[in-house]
Amino acid sequence: MKKQTKETVPVWDIAVRVFHWGLVAAFTIAYLTEDDFEIVHVYAGYIVLGLISFRLIWGLIGTKHARFSDFICRVSRVKQYLKTVLAGKPKHYLGHNPAGGMMIVVLLLSLFALSYSGLATYAAEGKGPLANTETSLIPSAYADDDHHRSGKGDLWEDIHELLANFILLLVFIHLAGVFVSSLVHRENLIRAMVTGKKQSQPE
Repeated sequence: MKKQTKETVPVWDIAVRVFHWGLVAAFTIAYLTEDDFEIVHVYAGYIVLGLISFRLIWGLIGTKHARFSDFICRVSRVKQYLKTVLAGKPKHYLGHNPAGGMMIVVLLLSLFALSYSGLATYAAEGKGPLANTETSLIPSAYADDDHHRSGKGDLWEDIHELLANFILLLVFIHLAGVFVSSLVHRENLIRAMVTGKKQSQPE
């Protein structure tokens, strides 16, 4: 009897995949160049902000599994899913599972906060799109007050660094989740984010 092959179906569109790997590259570059290559760090940060802005839009108008409505759910549902994972009998989702969906939301919010804190830090040096604006939380009345600007800059720099390390922690948790989900469902989620295709049903 001929062995039945598993059917693969398209799940992640090209926009989602380019966003995902582009974000990985941009965040990695920004994180590694924070202290030594300011201009590279800044432009990598702009790319991160541009990518998450695109993802917010695509999450509303994109393809089925790219939309927030497909994977954002209540915390109680996330807890229930995690219980089934611990029990070794998790439900298979073609798109993001509830835990993965929550991680995406937390990452996007954290990355937005990281980008803003980076812009505010840059603005404290009189640079970037928020320089000398009320949006940067640096009142224009203090535009020539180097001490005030330095104090604000130090504060935002500390916040920026804290958020960067927090996001790095989230990345490790995300990778652990991908590993566990790939293991329990016997599917290669990293390959799926490259090809855009997943098995319609796990093995």
